[in-house]
Order: sequence, then structure tokens, then C-alpha cells
Amino acid sequence: MTTIDDVVRRPQRADARRNFDALIAAGRDVFAAEGAGASLEEIARRAGVGIGTLYRNFPTREALLEAVYVEEVQGLSRAADEVSSLEPWDALETWLHRFLEYLRTKQALVEGLNKTSEVMVVCRAAMYSAGGPLLARAQAAGVARDDVMIEDAVRMLAGVSSAAFADDDQRDRVMAITIDALRAR
Repeated sequence: MTTIDDVVRRPQRADARRNFDALIAAGRDVFAAEGAGASLEEIARRAGVGIGTLYRNFPTREALLEAVYVEEVQGLSRAADEVSSLEPWDALETWLHRFLEYLRTKQALVEGLNKTSEVMVVCRAAMYSAGGPLLARAQAAGVARDDVMIEDAVRMLAGVSSAAFADDDQRDRVMAITIDALRAR
């Protein structure tokens, strides 16, 4: 079975890895600001590399979009590990807030990604594997609803986060209400 580490291969040489990582970071910022159709030349410029270096690492726009997406999902997995020592509800809530940050970046990326590709399938499984144990632990502690699966929580947050909000305060308030709906009563 393909793992998330298999879908994007980082270069081994230190200088090539620095360029690769700089392109990912610049891609994340530019795609988030301008959408999936953002200028690849702008991404290379912000990364401090030439366009040839971008194309050596990512021969197509989709390859760069996928690599940025994979990096975001790997960040979610790291976040799950980082919060695992918190109290069960705090761990789940903190991870869900990190998931909401991921959604902001993802929304700019998904328009350029094949939603049924192996990369998307592997990333979805990795995301559920990261959040699932946090939800299960919160359920076992009696602080999260026991009739919810991680897939339910992810879809609910994704759906609500795609709504239009009057301002950031309203978005934050609605997200807090949405996450609170997962609490055991």
C-alpha cells in the first residue's frame, strides 16, 4: 500500500532539498493567495530559485500542487503527534483548529487537483489516521460524542468552513460552535 511518504519524494542532497522546501513554502503562500492558477514564475521568484529549478522538481503544475497538499497533510499528522499529550478534549480541539488552518490552504489547492488521484486517496487516509485516534481517545474519556466518526467531523468542518462569513470574528465564532457540537453532553 502506498503511504504519504511515497507520494512525494524529497531530494537527498542538502542544497536540492533546500530548494525543494523553499518551492513548497512559496507554493503554499502563492496558491493560498492567488488560487491554483497562480504564476509558477512568481512561486520560483519567492522561493529564490529559477524557473528551471521549479520544473526540475515539479515537471507540472499538478505535481507542485500535490506536493504542497501532501506537505499540508503531513503537517496535520505532525500536529496530531504534538497534541497527543494534552487532555483528550484539548488534544482533539487543538487538532481540529489545525485542521481548519489546513482547510484554508486546501481550498486554494483543490481546484487544481484530481480528487480521485492516488495522492488524494493516500492523503485522506493519512488525515483520518492522524485525527481518528484523538477522537477515539476523547470518546473513551467521555468528552466527545460517541456517535461521531473522524470522517463525520472532517466533513462537517470542511462544509461549514466553505461558507461565506461577514468577517473573521463571525468565522471564528461559527467554527467554535461547530467544534463544540462534537462534545459529549
